Amino acid sequence: MPVISLVIFLLTSLILIAMVQIHLFEIAFAKLGLTPETSLLLLITTLLGSGINLRLFELKTKQSEHLILLPKRTHLIWELFQPAKKGKIVVAVNVGGCLIPVGLSVYFISLQLIDPISLLIALVTITALSYQCSRVIPHVGIGMPLFIAPIVSALLALLLNPAHAAHLAYVSGVLGVLIGADILRLGDISRLNAPIASIGGAGTFDGIFLTGIIAVLLA
Repeated sequence: MPVISLVIFLLTSLILIAMVQIHLFEIAFAKLGLTPETSLLLLITTLLGSGINLRLFELKTKQSEHLILLPKRTHLIWELFQPAKKGKIVVAVNVGGCLIPVGLSVYFISLQLIDPISLLIALVTITALSYQCSRVIPHVGIGMPLFIAPIVSALLALLLNPAHAAHLAYVSGVLGVLIGADILRLGDISRLNAPIASIGGAGTFDGIFLTGIIAVLLA
């Protein structure tokens, strides 16, 4: 598990570096009204924070009894009864993949630029979509197709509130994925077969951070 997380983290870092080189992040944050200095600070803190998981609570898990197949050199297959096992899984929150994007979303909402009705419609839509499209990936976390949420967020933002489409796309994309693909899926994490389940990242940004950025670029 640590090796897989390290590989995913390194790959994500390379993608982020490539995106920085072509100034995609600068464009996205500029559309949100943030200065270049603030954008750079957010990038650095997000990248560093992606490796930090803050423990929230523990959940007890129970693996049901089942049969496993044991191959033998004689090409015979033997069935072996595996009894039920009890365990626990630590639920944590990722700093870079959850806390920072959520903090930005709260800040944009506080600016009162987004129409509340438009925000409610977009948020409910993205939440439902994220829940339907997300799936449990054993030993990794809760995953979903990366581009579905940002594309729909951007389209809804342009339709519902074109004057502040970037802010609406970011907030609905970030909070919608967080609620639909993470919080509402807490009941499924016992099937992860992993010692920790991180909201907003299991060694990756879990789609929340990148969803917000992509949604803004499209809006």
